[in-house]
Amino acid sequence: MTQLLHRIGGFAALHPWRIVAAWLAVAAVVLAASASYGGDTSDSMEVPGLDSQQAADLLERASSDQAGLTAQLVVSPADQRALDGLRAEVLALPHVLDVGAPVTSADGRVALLPIQYPPLEELSAADLTALQEVRDRADADGPAQVEMRGDLVFAFAEPETGGEVVGLVAALVILLVAFGSVVAAGIPIGVALTGLATAVGAMTLAARFLDVPTWAPVLGSMVGLGVGIDYALFILTRHREQLADGVPLRESIARAVSTAGSSVVLAGGIVVVAILGLTVAGVPFMSAGAYAVSVIVLVMVLASITLLPALLAIAGNRVNGRRGSARRARSDARWQRRVEHVVSHPRVYAAGVLGLLVLLALPAFALRAGIPDDGTLPESRTERRAYDLLADGFGPGVNGQLLVVVDTEGDPAVLTPLRDALGADPGVASVLPATMEGDVATLVVTPTTGPQDAATYDTTERLRTEVLPSVLDGAHVGGQTAGFADVGARVNERLPWFVAAVLLLSSLLLALVFRSVLIPLQAALMNLLSIGAAYGVLVMVFQWGWGASLIGLESTVPVVSFIPMFMFAVVFGLSMDYEVFLLSRIREEYDATGDTRSAIVHGLARTGRVITSAAFIMIAVFLGFVLGEDPATKMFGLGLATAVLVDATLVRMVLLPATMQLLGRWNWWAPGAGRVRTGEPGSLVGSSVTDPSGAP
Repeated sequence: MTQLLHRIGGFAALHPWRIVAAWLAVAAVVLAASASYGGDTSDSMEVPGLDSQQAADLLERASSDQAGLTAQLVVSPADQRALDGLRAEVLALPHVLDVGAPVTSADGRVALLPIQYPPLEELSAADLTALQEVRDRADADGPAQVEMRGDLVFAFAEPETGGEVVGLVAALVILLVAFGSVVAAGIPIGVALTGLATAVGAMTLAARFLDVPTWAPVLGSMVGLGVGIDYALFILTRHREQLADGVPLRESIARAVSTAGSSVVLAGGIVVVAILGLTVAGVPFMSAGAYAVSVIVLVMVLASITLLPALLAIAGNRVNGRRGSARRARSDARWQRRVEHVVSHPRVYAAGVLGLLVLLALPAFALRAGIPDDGTLPESRTERRAYDLLADGFGPGVNGQLLVVVDTEGDPAVLTPLRDALGADPGVASVLPATMEGDVATLVVTPTTGPQDAATYDTTERLRTEVLPSVLDGAHVGGQTAGFADVGARVNERLPWFVAAVLLLSSLLLALVFRSVLIPLQAALMNLLSIGAAYGVLVMVFQWGWGASLIGLESTVPVVSFIPMFMFAVVFGLSMDYEVFLLSRIREEYDATGDTRSAIVHGLARTGRVITSAAFIMIAVFLGFVLGEDPATKMFGLGLATAVLVDATLVRMVLLPATMQLLGRWNWWAPGAGRVRTGEPGSLVGSSVTDPSGAP
């Protein structure tokens, strides 16, 4: 691996303009193709085997209009002339199958106009735009307030984030402070932007043929910017050190790619393994998102070992500022003093950090998974205003209606006792008369509680397990509210298997690389602590409301059901970035001296500044996404930023050196090895030399 990377780095240093031109050409072609032929992202929640999916499949087989997407126009006050004109205008839109008769609240203040569309695969963002234009005209021209919500909006609306620009500006400032060189600060940003543009363009092209979730580009941008800048930073730092030591330019680039680049390839591989582990959830939209984000990470790794060395060759010695060596020496000396204090009092530091992380993680036991509904959006969004109007006019349950779908098998008489049984349930406010498509009947059930309430989920399960079986077999409960609940339950069911798979695969990879049993176990446990602390912060902010106003959250919300699993994958992979980079340097020092304490001190002294700078860059990128409107985006941003902050400061800089000092030479023990595996400095592939201590 190291020899191959050395050759790649050397080639890029020898032919830098060719490499840069090739990257720019590929990026231009991909972006042009995505602009011309790219598809739209969508939020398909189809999951085979779930009861809500069986309801949807039954409707689709019956060619029922209710198998498609819905939208709702909400009008207040309920003016009949305005409603008639609005209904006629919507009926004339492409792909609209039907517009139901207006439903007016008892007090006449609010009217609901239900709109039926075909299934998702027959629609595009243009359908949402067309309906939005009708709403905007009606709202502006008439005396009534007109708002819009529904499946169509959920599937194609793309909330603004604004996080990319904020994160990039913050990253540039941090790099300038860390390096003292505009050239050195600009190169990682350039590498990350080029890789991200190429990868996101490819994702848009893939959306023409695959169901790429709407949130995949957002999460991919978060992760891509973070790892892209970090990977470039790791290699750039090693190159700057070597230049300061007098290594010739091209040889320094080749060595940096072969040493720090090896860590980048390994760390990127672990990130990809962790994210692809999401496929064990058995949820198609999560698998699609995992594939998309994994491609972005792979593109960033490729850019780091090809485009970056080419840019370093073009920049020459300008990557080192005038005072670069002196600043680096002072920084290394400060880090050395800090680490020496930690390894001199390892038990105190280990116990203190463990206690703090446990306290942060305790709220995670109160985590309530769900799907934030339109009621959690800012009041500036039309979906939120429509939600509030409906809740005021018809009660909270109208925003979380359930669809009970049943094949009557030619006996419609079963519908009367079925409707009576549904209406008698204490969690049901009303049941509309059944609509028929052949032998398939659909009953719209309005719960007494809102879509986020735990009571609504209890009502759904009670209908499935008690009410429906008591009347007939073969009835299913579907609709958006039931579908979200089912996806959450599926994710929670598969989460332990996913965690076990990621821990096992990443631990095996680390064991093979570092020839150690305890290092992979230590890394896994520390990553779990970081993730647990991040979960705890999500509960405190989003469920308990602590500091919610600081991030623009207007109400408490449940944690989105699939975010804990996605966060585990991303955080575990990113934590391994720092773990691999740090342990590789410590291992180099240990190979050279055979002294664990000295290896810890000098390894951390040389990498502490880089790791903390990389962490703060990633934190800045993630926190930028907290500025977005969507609560799910805020959760991703805050959760990932918290995990990286905890991991790169408390865990890697304090807990790791303390525990490694306590373990001593046992850090490097492997079964059946009377000799400790070592290798050439900087190499991740070792050879056997006798352990000078004689320890196992």
